[in-house]
Amino acid sequence: MIEVEVKAKIDSFEEMEKRLENLGALKSKKEFQEDIYFASPIVDFAQTDEALRIRTTNNNIFITYKGPKLNKDAKTRKEVEMSIESAGKAKDIFEEIGFKEVRTVRKNRQYYTYENFEISLDDVEGLNPYMEIEISLEDGNDYDDAQKSIFELFEKLGITEGFERTSYLELLENL
Repeated sequence: MIEVEVKAKIDSFEEMEKRLENLGALKSKKEFQEDIYFASPIVDFAQTDEALRIRTTNNNIFITYKGPKLNKDAKTRKEVEMSIESAGKAKDIFEEIGFKEVRTVRKNRQYYTYENFEISLDDVEGLNPYMEIEISLEDGNDYDDAQKSIFELFEKLGITEGFERTSYLELLENL
């Protein structure tokens, strides 16, 4: 899968919830997410713009690999994710083969759906409010059109600036 994602700073969750409701977006779920990010013993993920994490949510645990960004305006990248049964065991395996824990990112995320978009309002520990809009595509689909439609949706919601291409991990590391 190719994930086309754009995030922007927002002023308040309450204001954006009203705008999303007025647009016709539907609240789908709310969850707490804890992401443990790792550094590779082979490749410098900061240089290659890749990521490896273990995500624990209210009900699930995943290992996720995110490939390098594919363009300059959005966080468009290959994403491979799989369910696992134990974050602790996966972390132990990673560390035994040389991966090092970099940082844990915690957030409360409110999801919305609108047409083919997944929208999230993200309350990340240590950061200001953010909103992400994402479209997932099969490999080979035109992600430039998807990216354009995401920016058009942001504009409908009154957001024309404050876009952030870096990850929450990078934002927290640069504080």
